[in-house]
Amino acid sequence: MNFSRQALLGIGMIIGGSVMLYAMVQQIGDNSQPAPTSAMVESSSTEQTTQPPLTTDIETEKRILAQKQKERAARVAEQERRAQQFLIEQEAAEAEALAKARAESQQYITNTTAADDSDSDSAAAKKKDDTASATASLEGTESSESADSNTAQAAAAEKLKTAQQQEAKRQAALKEKQAAKELAQRQQQAEQAKQQAEAKRQAEAERQAAEQAAAKKQAAERAAEAAKKEPPKSPTDYEVKRGDGLIKLARQYNVPVEALAQANNMSPSTSLQLGQTLTIPSRKQVQRLEREAAAAEKAREAQRKKEEALAKKSAAAKRDAQQKLRDARQQVKETDAKGSFGVQVALANDQAKADELAKKFQAAGYQVKTSPTSRGVRVIVGPERGKVAALALKDKINSDPKVNTTSAWVLYWR
Repeated sequence: MNFSRQALLGIGMIIGGSVMLYAMVQQIGDNSQPAPTSAMVESSSTEQTTQPPLTTDIETEKRILAQKQKERAARVAEQERRAQQFLIEQEAAEAEALAKARAESQQYITNTTAADDSDSDSAAAKKKDDTASATASLEGTESSESADSNTAQAAAAEKLKTAQQQEAKRQAALKEKQAAKELAQRQQQAEQAKQQAEAKRQAEAERQAAEQAAAKKQAAERAAEAAKKEPPKSPTDYEVKRGDGLIKLARQYNVPVEALAQANNMSPSTSLQLGQTLTIPSRKQVQRLEREAAAAEKAREAQRKKEEALAKKSAAAKRDAQQKLRDARQQVKETDAKGSFGVQVALANDQAKADELAKKFQAAGYQVKTSPTSRGVRVIVGPERGKVAALALKDKINSDPKVNTTSAWVLYWR
């Protein structure tokens, strides 16, 4: 009976301690966990309401962002410290309850053993007294003592079984408490991970907002700078002052020098006169002049390429004609028409004109002679031995860009 009261008392104390511990955990969780969230929300709202204007420089925004990150890290560290302190207190309370339960169990076992010993001693004494005083009823006395011993053993076995059941219940309660502790730890870790993820997301959002604000500020500054560098919206007249020049005025009004010169029908290298009136072209006029200049440059480039192609073609034709002339001179035979042949390249009105043309062909490397006729003065290149060679010489002269003629023809010299 004493054992049952002590066991029930121990179980009641364990259950009461567990309930009190669970209530403490719930209270601490209710008081500590929402606080960082509210603090974070309040801090976030405060940070949002006190966010500096976008006109501040980038360095100030970076310093503010770094300060916010430090404060957030401090709050997270404080939450971790409180959680660790709570775990330490919980483990201490569990260890104390476990030690108390073990002490009560040991005390119960000690009391049970002492009671069994006392019962055994009294049974032995009673047996001796009965043996000495009642020899006639020995068999009846022995039968009674045997029944008492069996009853004591049965009671001891029942007490041991009850103690084992109590120990099994205590172990189950401890396992249940440990499972609850692990569950609370996992929930706390999940909450901390959630808070850290939220803090990281908020920091990333703040960083992106700061970068976007800086990008907008830089774009606005670039747009303002570009607006300053644009030409005027409408054409204006300007009177030249001392020290002015086209380059200076072009830089002053953000107008290309070529466009400014073209708008005033002058060369970019023209010197300005004091008091001279110039027209500063507008933005649209500058764009038009630039398009016209680009088109003119494109046309000049096309003409240059065309002239280069023509020059290459003429040079190739000249080489071919020169080669044909060399081949014709080598192939002259005795069977060719006798005498020499020349190539008439011009028929001048007078000797002076003929001499001028002769000098041009001589400068190109040809042998030239003049021959007066009734119709004018002939300019003849040659002579060549054989008509085939003369015809090749004619083709060469007609394809030579240096002399620029296409009217050469072969005639019999003598």
